[in-house]
Amino acid sequence: MEILEANQVIEKVSQYIDLSVIPFGKDKRSVVRVDTRQPMYGGEGVVYLLQMFDVDELINNRIGCFMVFLNKNDQAGFHDHGPRNEEEVYVVMHGEGEYSDKAGVDGEIRTQKITKGNITAVSKDGFHSVQNTTDEPLIIFVITTNKA
Repeated sequence: MEILEANQVIEKVSQYIDLSVIPFGKDKRSVVRVDTRQPMYGGEGVVYLLQMFDVDELINNRIGCFMVFLNKNDQAGFHDHGPRNEEEVYVVMHGEGEYSDKAGVDGEIRTQKITKGNITAVSKDGFHSVQNTTDEPLIIFVITTNKA
């Protein structure tokens, strides 16, 4: 599986969505950095995180990024945010996939098709996973909050 350079990922994603950020009191800008996860939480393929904010730029926000699954079957495996006391919201910006969640390690798995405009939310005690199910990129905006 080919791992793309940051500029290649940004160029590819820019074909589908605008990667602009307009932070309060600052000039309009784009991606701060691109993180590559292979595998991501034991999932398949490659997941790219396009970080849109610098560390500590937003209060009580660990991450505000685009999570990008460029290829069919790319996946972020099941994980939780309990140890970090975080909650997470996904907003589907482009593509289609499957979102799965479960309560606890042994909970019953629920799977939903997700498409552009869908929003998911998971509490600190929930486990969740996402997978791209088509040949189109799946692009999700992720907001992860935590208690101060």
